[in-house]
Amino acid sequence: MLRTMNDLLGYGIRATDGDIGHVRDFYFDDHSWVIRYLVVDTGTWLADRKVLISPIAVARPDWANRVLPAAITREQVTNSPDVDTEKPVSRQYEEVLHDYYGYPYYWGGAGIWGMGAYPEPTMASMGGFGNLVSSEPAAPPEIQEALANAEQAQHEHEDPHLQSCTAVIGYHLHATDGDIGHVQGFLVDEDTWAIRYIIIDTSNWWLGHQVLVAPEWITEVSWADSEFQVNLTRQAIKDAPPYDQTVPLERAHEEEIHAHYGLPGYWASESRPDDDTPLR
Repeated sequence: MLRTMNDLLGYGIRATDGDIGHVRDFYFDDHSWVIRYLVVDTGTWLADRKVLISPIAVARPDWANRVLPAAITREQVTNSPDVDTEKPVSRQYEEVLHDYYGYPYYWGGAGIWGMGAYPEPTMASMGGFGNLVSSEPAAPPEIQEALANAEQAQHEHEDPHLQSCTAVIGYHLHATDGDIGHVQGFLVDEDTWAIRYIIIDTSNWWLGHQVLVAPEWITEVSWADSEFQVNLTRQAIKDAPPYDQTVPLERAHEEEIHAHYGLPGYWASESRPDDDTPLR
């Protein structure tokens, strides 16, 4: 099922031993358009510190009470690596954070979450986040330092690839023949945390109408100018099946939208998790 990002903002994050805080933003990967971290405001118990929580830690949500249970403890959050949410998140920081919690890296694999399509913890991380004990003998200190330096050098020139969802609200979307409107929100897959659609408000051009644009249809992004470009005409978008945010988006409606544009749906290459899957 798809959830709007705006609906998820404000959800409480509940650790195994108490509340952590509330969701204030999301960081998404601008290469694969997947939410990688929830930005959580911890409130007064951590002096209003903001922390990043990976979807890997999020268990099946309590939609009725607007709570996202997380397989971490308050102590682990307290001791987690500090992050400045006002600055871009580097790959080096991500490595430190994932190593701390024992999460697998999502980058480098064939799937959007590393080797798969869903954010799943390793068996090691399920046994004790942030307190992992390896059965392998430790390398000599000089070898560890050399490996760390090599890893840092490998990512030294990487551009930041994580974007704030709330910062993208208001970005302009341009068709091949003119402006369409601006970004109003996102529809997120609750199983994979992938952003399936960008919700576009066309009120400046077409009063009271909202349309959906899939991220894979975007041909050009200018983060500096706050603009997206799609290879679609304004008329094609105007003639597309309308989107009503008060009604849950059914697969049949998605198929109708993709058929209108003659473009394949994301579901063609994915299988859904079993009903007994512990996460999501």
